[in-house]
Amino acid sequence: MLNFDFYNPTRILFGKGRIADLSKVVPDGARVLVLYGGGSIKSNGVFDEVMSALAGRTVREFSGIEPNPSYETLMQAVELVRKEKLDFLLAVGGGSVIDGTKFVAAAVHFEGDPWTILENRGRNVTQALPFGAILTLPATGSEMNNGSVVTRKSLQAKLPFSSKLLFPAFSILDPSTTFTLPVRQIGNGVVDAFAHIMEQYVTYPVNSPVQDRFAEGLLQTLIEEGPKALATPDDYDVRANIVWCATLALNGLIGAGVPQDWATHMVGHELTALYGLDHAQTLAIVLPSMLRVRKDSKRVKLLQYARRVWNITEGDDDARIEEAIKRTQDFFEQMGVKTRLSDYKLGAQNIDAILKQLGDHQMVALGEQRDVTLNVSRKVLELSI
Repeated sequence: MLNFDFYNPTRILFGKGRIADLSKVVPDGARVLVLYGGGSIKSNGVFDEVMSALAGRTVREFSGIEPNPSYETLMQAVELVRKEKLDFLLAVGGGSVIDGTKFVAAAVHFEGDPWTILENRGRNVTQALPFGAILTLPATGSEMNNGSVVTRKSLQAKLPFSSKLLFPAFSILDPSTTFTLPVRQIGNGVVDAFAHIMEQYVTYPVNSPVQDRFAEGLLQTLIEEGPKALATPDDYDVRANIVWCATLALNGLIGAGVPQDWATHMVGHELTALYGLDHAQTLAIVLPSMLRVRKDSKRVKLLQYARRVWNITEGDDDARIEEAIKRTQDFFEQMGVKTRLSDYKLGAQNIDAILKQLGDHQMVALGEQRDVTLNVSRKVLELSI
């Protein structure tokens, strides 16, 4: 097992009715900005619950954070916080709203051009406003980690950043708030969480059975519960399992002490930045091909994945690996997320533009062994058509 530091200060309030406990975790006298997306929280009752719990505090609203939060929109929120002298942020939504709130928290008191926070991957963040989150879409795990991804539309750039100062102080996870999610978002969320686990699990062995068994259990739970979420959208227990899976997939626990990949995510980010695909759609496209192209360097863990997660024990090594990848791809399709570039009207004519973006963003040596060059990324994309 590799050396590691594990630190996660986020308090989780899980279960039905926990939004009412907001008054216990937001400081008395706080001047709060509530950030959210397109407004579904006003139609499903979540907004009213939030405002009731925050009664007595100064509260302002900021809406319109996109599914891939844009720098341009978030800077409007930064200006509102500065103008109104607000001192606490509350993200109400999915990973994009929480990611965007992390950027706002870092940018409000940042000296200099806030875009350099993204360019420096967050290494230059020295202070941040405190913030909490109410999760309404399980997918990214942003509710219990210190990472974020923000898109600058004018540059067609989608960049990740992180800082130890950007863990939510708390996150409220009430699975019942996810009952009204569209089918597309349910499928996307399961695929997103699945890919997060794979990026930390299917690398190379370092004798880490604790992390491996955690990861395998989470993958099996998503495989079992994901289709149920589509079939029975108001089943609280199913949603509770998916919510907690998505949080544990990227809160640092299963990634502590093991190699991590993330090449699929970096290639996927460029597909979103250039062509507007949902984040999970890009992962569903890239991950199967990424595993196929790199099956030799990932052979031991792919065979373990085939055996322990999919119970594949027949056939030679290559046949078992291919069957495991095929079942992964089939699972994504079962969740309603297409897995080919051609499904999104993209093809060979788009590959050069994607590779140029990767080069421009210094994404030229990706993966757990830094061996995913632009040439490897090209092979992955060509296989994804």
